[in-house]
Amino acid sequence: MKQHKKILSTLLKLAIGIGSFAFIYFRLKDGFTQENIQELTIILSSKKSLICLVIALILIPFNWGIESYKWQIICSPIEKINFSTAMKSVYSGVCMGNLAPGRSTEFLAKIFFFKSENRPMITVLHFINGLFQFSITILIGLTALSFKIKDFNLEFNWIVYSIILGGLIMLLLLFICIKKISSILNYVSKKLSKKFVLNDFKYKFYNKTIAKLIIFSALRYTVFFLQLNLLIYILNPEAFTASIFISIALYFLITSIIPMISIIEAAIRTAIALFVFKGVAINQSHLALSIIMLWFLNIVLPSIVGYIILVKQDFNFKLTGLKK
Repeated sequence: MKQHKKILSTLLKLAIGIGSFAFIYFRLKDGFTQENIQELTIILSSKKSLICLVIALILIPFNWGIESYKWQIICSPIEKINFSTAMKSVYSGVCMGNLAPGRSTEFLAKIFFFKSENRPMITVLHFINGLFQFSITILIGLTALSFKIKDFNLEFNWIVYSIILGGLIMLLLLFICIKKISSILNYVSKKLSKKFVLNDFKYKFYNKTIAKLIIFSALRYTVFFLQLNLLIYILNPEAFTASIFISIALYFLITSIIPMISIIEAAIRTAIALFVFKGVAINQSHLALSIIMLWFLNIVLPSIVGYIILVKQDFNFKLTGLKK
């Protein structure tokens, strides 16, 4: 039996690696053409550009370190884990997230680092944690939209209203989750364990916890925002103006609301970028390359780290630890 589990674990890890890095390969193949690589090499020969790239690289562990701390905070009422375990969980999730649209498979790797009986509730917290991060993107994005709205043609009004409506719905969903967190956690646990009687679990979002999650979500947004600014500056230093800040905030908002299909994600993100940055004095090919570089830094490199972590783990594949 143990041998079968070991074989299953090995095959699953192999499948995750092949699927995740096949997606990465096809996206990089389209984004990093030989012409783009040559142009990037020339640009990075500048000391100023190289310094900006180094700073963007240094910000990667800050980005995912902040996310790991948030993950540790939100999970602690159910299961306390140290920061190192939280980091492993988050990086593994980055790798697994490549396998489905909207990175919806990310939680499948993250929950393996918790006791099997806690996994249903940890899964719920994964999505609520995402809503906290999303709330910052929405608030800043809608503020940016108020400045940018005059630049859109009337024919695109439906897009503007859809963005506003989608953002408000997500904020309302976060509010409901905070207020009804215990009910949601117990409902999901009982649905996944219908044959068992579970004692109701009490989970409460204290004001201090909410404040921490919002502050660190805002800090992580700032890191991500700074990274894209640096990458755009590397390729377009002469076109760097305040209007770019507004466009970046709006870009983050739209790409967060619109579901992404993995195979054509690059094309979707590029199309959104061209739409949002319309009217900004920036080279379109450079803009597309900046977006791909941001994805490379924050998804591809962490995915490699995450896969190494996954390979080293000995997983218990039970969804719950309850026995009949």
